[in-house]
Amino acid sequence: MTQNSPRQLSLPVYLPDDETFQSYYPASGNDELIQKLQSVAEGTLVSSLYIYGPEKSGRTHLMHAACALANDLERRTLYIPLGIHASISPALFEGLESLELICIDDIEAIAGHPVWEEAIFHLYNRIAEQQDCRLIVSGKASPSETGFLLPDLVSRMQWGLIYQLQPMADEEKLVALQRRAAMRGLQLSDEVGRFLLTRMARDLRTLFDVLDKLDKASMVHQRKLTIPFIKEMLRL
Repeated sequence: MTQNSPRQLSLPVYLPDDETFQSYYPASGNDELIQKLQSVAEGTLVSSLYIYGPEKSGRTHLMHAACALANDLERRTLYIPLGIHASISPALFEGLESLELICIDDIEAIAGHPVWEEAIFHLYNRIAEQQDCRLIVSGKASPSETGFLLPDLVSRMQWGLIYQLQPMADEEKLVALQRRAAMRGLQLSDEVGRFLLTRMARDLRTLFDVLDKLDKASMVHQRKLTIPFIKEMLRL
């Protein structure tokens, strides 16, 4: 759960227990990004980092993982998914620089909203004056391509590190699925994993959601993950 806000604001957001760096299987080309995210979460590297990639590419998993690592180190953290910005206020950002890690997800949701853009711009400025606060921001596109109205906000986002999240190949998705299944005590064969990859949407978020559904069904029915069982449960 988001925690330790200096304003004691309550967000309707919970961090899933199973989205950590240990449960994340990085695609080729993302190793350096993972290392930098861990260092930022630990407070040993730069004040801000921006990651971007398409929807359901694993960005949110990495944001959750950074918060989980910081929490394990007893660093005060706050995770803010801006997809819910209509139900919260820009005043949320006031005083957050007293925290040690802030993770802002789906930054594109507030692009074109002057009050929100200005609030985040001022947060960047305040964080730059702090010794201990770190900021991780994620979006679908790079800062210059997100559509912000405030040029100075784009400039501030470009102060820190910027990484593009590289997509996974199908074989990497298969390994990620098998790792996720093993964490749940399930055995997912290559044949069954490839069946899911060919019959379902191939983004990991959807595949993981399907695996979670199958995990619950296998416990209820006391059956292994076989292709006939999956066809029956998913009505394929």
